[in-house]
Amino acid sequence: MAYRGGGGRGQPSSSLHSCVSPGSLSTCRTRTHNICMVSDFFYPNMGGVESHIYQLSQCLIERGHKVIIVTHAYGNRKGIRYLTNGLKVYYLPLKVMYNQSTATTLFHSLPLLRYIFVRERVTIIHSHSSFSAMAHDALFHAKTMGLQTVFTDHSLFGFADVSSVLTNKLLTVSLCDTNHIICVSYTSKENTVLRAALNPEIVSVIPNAVDPTDFTPDPFRRHDSIITIVVVSRLVYRKGNEMIATIALHRLFFFL
Repeated sequence: MAYRGGGGRGQPSSSLHSCVSPGSLSTCRTRTHNICMVSDFFYPNMGGVESHIYQLSQCLIERGHKVIIVTHAYGNRKGIRYLTNGLKVYYLPLKVMYNQSTATTLFHSLPLLRYIFVRERVTIIHSHSSFSAMAHDALFHAKTMGLQTVFTDHSLFGFADVSSVLTNKLLTVSLCDTNHIICVSYTSKENTVLRAALNPEIVSVIPNAVDPTDFTPDPFRRHDSIITIVVVSRLVYRKGNEMIATIALHRLFFFL
């Protein structure tokens, strides 16, 4: 594998190199990694976790890192596929148990995941979603191989119902030896810290947000007599889109 920096040949892409700015005592250290994103939820399935993984992977590729994605097979989409900028996706033949999440015994996924980690020379495992059994398996196998691990939690959970209690216990075991945890909001951080009994110092917040520069309207096309309401949301039931459809129908019948 080619070395990205100067001086030396044949070193892996995770090699560390430093540079000193002229006239300054400060040094800058750049390290590129082979990063493996793992989750049961990825395209062609649609959702926030799926788009988050894809966009994050593209940003990391632009910064010089190598990124691969590991998920389970979706119908006829099996094996290896390539997306934008050479993003490599492994669709593994694992059995789906419920709501696109695979069944887990920890050991049935070990041969496949270990083979991929070794083959791709992975240095960081980044798992996504508490609902993903494959994400928890990857964290466990990564620590047995001495790899660095990161986990991103995307959802809020309760503390009383049976499903939440079981998920919280699983999360406590999975994250007890994880190097760093990322949450998508400050409320999510408080929720995850309580659920998994974590040290808040190893939990960071990177809020999910919409880039407003991609949705800048043209002021010259504005109509002062018309109020335009823009809703930025995923088109799923639990995000309230049935209410948007109802309002739109009422508005249509009003004008008719």
